[in-house]
Amino acid sequence: MTLRLTEEQDAALSALATAQGISKTEAVVRAIDESARRLGNDTEVRRLVRQVIAEDGPLLDRLAQ
Repeated sequence: MTLRLTEEQDAALSALATAQGISKTEAVVRAIDESARRLGNDTEVRRLVRQVIAEDGPLLDRLAQ
């Protein structure tokens, strides 16, 4: 796989990798893993909010007044 970056993105990636003491490849892999984890967490949070609203909607409405 080839990753095409602007000069600014490459500089940022280099700085990130250096700061963490890892390779640029590892920095990219970690960023992807973190982004995927956050997306999964966001999906779970949305599911839980929908569940709470469905189960406790009337109570939430009363508390909002």
